[in-house]
Amino acid sequence: MAHGPSMLQEAVTRLREGRLVAFPTETVYGLGADALSEAAVARVFAAKGRPSNNPLIVHVADTAHARLVTSNWPREAQLLADAFWPGPLSLVLPKAANVPASVTANSPNVAVRCPDHPLTLELLRSFGKPLVGPSANKSGGVSPTCAQHVREAFDDDTVYVLDGGPCTAGIESTVLLLADLADHADHAPRVLRPGLISAEQIASVLKQPVADFVPGLKHEGTLNSPGLLEKHYAPATRTQLVSLADLPKVLSSVRSAVVMSHVAVAIAPPHHLELLPLDARGYAAGLYAALRSADARRCDLIAVIAPPDGGPDVAVWQAITDRLRRASA
Repeated sequence: MAHGPSMLQEAVTRLREGRLVAFPTETVYGLGADALSEAAVARVFAAKGRPSNNPLIVHVADTAHARLVTSNWPREAQLLADAFWPGPLSLVLPKAANVPASVTANSPNVAVRCPDHPLTLELLRSFGKPLVGPSANKSGGVSPTCAQHVREAFDDDTVYVLDGGPCTAGIESTVLLLADLADHADHAPRVLRPGLISAEQIASVLKQPVADFVPGLKHEGTLNSPGLLEKHYAPATRTQLVSLADLPKVLSSVRSAVVMSHVAVAIAPPHHLELLPLDARGYAAGLYAALRSADARRCDLIAVIAPPDGGPDVAVWQAITDRLRRASA
């Protein structure tokens, strides 16, 4: 996890050359490139094999950076940035003319966030410009939550990896649509992708209603946010969300399975148990590493016991369930 000045300088040099640098955040590792360079952004799409209709989040060091890439910075954006940045909240606002259309998948809006990781904030300040930063993995696969996950996907010549240790949050940011609000005062802000920051927390800061994420909503055409594709975050192994009651029947139908669970379950070989923390935030932090570990066993099935859907951390469980639903689509 060493990252001396020379490593940071190498990363900045590569970014200035229009090349790719993977950087740590509190959520997942991002695949960084100059957000204002069409050629650099094209390299991100090519390296990931990412569909062109899936937009990228622009990472900024502060609100001054955010204003560079947005054409409208309303009071609500400032309130939320003051409350949650640096942190796992992306704000979708009207884009500035200098942002390449490829960044936003031809949408008039751009998602921006300030990541909560000292190394990446230093990188952003040293580079002096915003960076795009989709997850540093092949498109549709399980997001990377440590440097080794990134190295497994890309060689050093293609992607230079800044190692900032394991990600503490473990799932992608909440994405909030504010663009309609910037144009029409009567529109409510809307959660497009759930994350660790809930609609309730956002509403509490804005002192106004916030439309919560709608599970299972189909998105077609131009997308305002990443993470909306039906199949996403997926291991190579077939993955299925199952209830505790249905588990015996599911296991009897396959030769070998990995069972991912937040509660202890008696599992006999050739099946294997991957136990995750019982608390929502601990589960989120360990989710993608557990999916990767399960996938590496090359069993017939990854059976995930459906997480809770109530309690004080209901919004975090909702975000986890969203990732698992897409992983098993």
